Amino acid sequence: MLIIEDDPTSRLLLQEYLKGYGDVDVATNGREAVEIVAAALDAERPYNLICLDIMMPELDGHEALREIRALEDEKGIWDTYRARVVMTTALLSDAKNTSAAYRSLCDAYLPKPIDKAKLLGILRQLNFTT
Repeated sequence: MLIIEDDPTSRLLLQEYLKGYGDVDVATNGREAVEIVAAALDAERPYNLICLDIMMPELDGHEALREIRALEDEKGIWDTYRARVVMTTALLSDAKNTSAAYRSLCDAYLPKPIDKAKLLGILRQLNFTT
């Protein structure tokens, strides 16, 4: 799993919530995340879950997700085999960002502060397995 989050508190919370599901890597900005995903795909060890913040330095979450999906396309990873992406944001009730997230091909959208029960509910809806 990969957590892409520039806020240390949110990053630590997500790590704590997900640690029982397997190994968790972290990136602190969108550019770093794209590089990490590219390296994982090259090593044929793709991520099965990515928690991606929308507002980040260097490359925002929407741009990072578009690049990540393009990398998966280049490697021939389609639909059921691609990473499940949960977009996170502090921008509550922001229809513009929500629709942009889904246009960027995210699988779910979760507002901050991250609620563990909601996150785990999303993982169940996505049939997430490690």
